[in-house]
Amino acid sequence: MKVHVVFYSMYGHIWKMAEAVAEGAREVNGAQVKLFQVEETLPEEVLKKMNALEARKKFAHLPVATVDDLATADAIIFGTPTRFGNMTAQMRALLDATGGLWMKGSLIGKAGSVFTSSATQHGGQESTILSFHITLLHHGMVIVGMPYSEARQMTVAEISGGSPYGASTIAGHDGSRMPSENELAMARFQGRHVAGIAKKLAG
Repeated sequence: MKVHVVFYSMYGHIWKMAEAVAEGAREVNGAQVKLFQVEETLPEEVLKKMNALEARKKFAHLPVATVDDLATADAIIFGTPTRFGNMTAQMRALLDATGGLWMKGSLIGKAGSVFTSSATQHGGQESTILSFHITLLHHGMVIVGMPYSEARQMTVAEISGGSPYGASTIAGHDGSRMPSENELAMARFQGRHVAGIAKKLAG
């Protein structure tokens, strides 16, 4: 059973969450988990001006996801930062290239799930995941969220991401806040939960 964690990260927040998601998925017996980054579409000079080059070097060793990588998975867990309440253009570019998969029905019945980040507590985390679900539904995927059995999403003792739609983290307006242990624990739960659902779907 192949579980692919496909993420785009600019400053490393979603990469850290993706690693936790993969860690959780690996706890499910029989799960073969692989991490993929999404191809960057911004020129290097732009990334340099955005102070993003150093952060991106940390996961530069990971393979870039292709359309075929999506087709060969039994479950896909997507990670994207929030851009005005939606996924990033880089993630959108990958998904917009999946018309051939849609024509063949290649993703029908596969488990699909999403995690995200935003600069602020109310910066569009839920709308990013929900709007991402639209594409997964068009592909016939079985959407898997994060049920309230993961009680960490209900914490009010600290600032934290997380919702029934998926794990998330709050990066801060300047990107200085990395995922908390509470947020990483939810990401691990999501990976484990999705892999468990995919195992059941595989029969």
